[in-house]
Amino acid sequence: MQSSTSVRLDHGAKGGGSRRSFYATAWRWHFYAGLYVVPFFVMLAVTGLIMLYASVFVGRDGEKIAVIPQGAELAVSAQAEAARQAVPDGTLIRYIAPRSDDLAAMFRLDVEGQALMVAIDPYTGEVLSVAPRRDALYDLAADIHGELLIGTTGDVLIEIAASLGMILIATGLYLWWPRSGGPASAFLPRMAARGRSWWKTMHATIGAWCAVLLVVFLLSGLAWAGVWGGQFVQAWSTFPAEKWDAPLSDRSHAAMNAGDDLEVPWALEQTPMPASGSSAGIAGIAADGSIGIDQVVAFARQIGFDQRFQLDVPRDETAVWTITRDSMSNDSADPTTDRTVHIDQYTGRILADVAFADYSVPGKAMAVGIAFHEGDLGWWNVALNTVFCLSVIFLSVSGVVMWWLRRPRSAWRLVAPPMPANQPLWRGAMIIGLVLAVAFPLAGAALLGAFVIDRALIAFAPAAKARLS
Repeated sequence: MQSSTSVRLDHGAKGGGSRRSFYATAWRWHFYAGLYVVPFFVMLAVTGLIMLYASVFVGRDGEKIAVIPQGAELAVSAQAEAARQAVPDGTLIRYIAPRSDDLAAMFRLDVEGQALMVAIDPYTGEVLSVAPRRDALYDLAADIHGELLIGTTGDVLIEIAASLGMILIATGLYLWWPRSGGPASAFLPRMAARGRSWWKTMHATIGAWCAVLLVVFLLSGLAWAGVWGGQFVQAWSTFPAEKWDAPLSDRSHAAMNAGDDLEVPWALEQTPMPASGSSAGIAGIAADGSIGIDQVVAFARQIGFDQRFQLDVPRDETAVWTITRDSMSNDSADPTTDRTVHIDQYTGRILADVAFADYSVPGKAMAVGIAFHEGDLGWWNVALNTVFCLSVIFLSVSGVVMWWLRRPRSAWRLVAPPMPANQPLWRGAMIIGLVLAVAFPLAGAALLGAFVIDRALIAFAPAAKARLS
């Protein structure tokens, strides 16, 4: 039986020794990146599917509770009072307007450090449910999806996997690129193949179809990660608060997030909040005394906030009323309608009004990318994301199956693709590696660690080298 090494290297032989060596090198790095990435990709795909369908059928805040429309709704202040009575010691934090007239209104109240969500029938004021905020299946899946339930360490591990995923895509496309038969032939699997050849053709074809989508998902996910997103991209893409003619708070928009939940628009998260208590801003709500929630909700409707939007209540003497509709919170199926309006709690003047058009180019890309990532753009998006997640699971499983089928039967070995002795194109590969390492720092660190192990440690341990080759 022909060895797997010769099968792979012969595939690149038509282009001569240089191409064959480069192919072998790409295959080796594809293999090593896959070793780390596969379990993470399976986890991300499975938890992503759970979050997708929990959001569709239940809602992220459990807000998809049906009610029977009965004419005019009660004043929002009356609904809020019903919520307060359900949580006597609670502090009202947020009102979430129903997405349609047959759904409950939601109120967030905090009590003793715990956030509770209270569902209210907007027509009768009946309390339909009181539950801890983000304490359902969606939230467990989200915590695993984002941090593996271990906080910052989990975030870093997942960021490394996502970064290495970009390298996996680059090397995978190089390995897939057709050497004969034309590009079109590579987009169709050879269904007559059997055994490992069938797994290989399915892996390559599905991977080619998924490559662009996988890049979109990885980049939109990485933009929320701690290193690449928070320090490398988001910081210089943040909306400049200097554009506002208003005093600034010492808090950023991230303070509106509840714990680790990411709800504030990506382009605004690191932007300082405006502060109430000045004559700044432009005309908004006519204030003839204190401004209440009914006035702010009516004003929100007046300036275009229809269906679902969220209203944050001022929490201290310098805080503002904040009206938001954004893709991070699943508020609408159109991320280009993102809008955040801050209103002075004393004067009713508009201190800031930031719409999608005001975002930076990366901010706009994230607003659309996150909505697409979460399946918020409609049923076609839900269907596409479902197929994509199942494809990622298949790619991960098929990669393991191909390794299993080509491993030696006599002894346990990793069977990594061999490193070619002659690498005339190593400089080009090194340049590509450096570019990827700079673009994705944690991937660079992981590659450096793998290089050290591959070249330094194993060189002094023949037994280990035999196992890892």
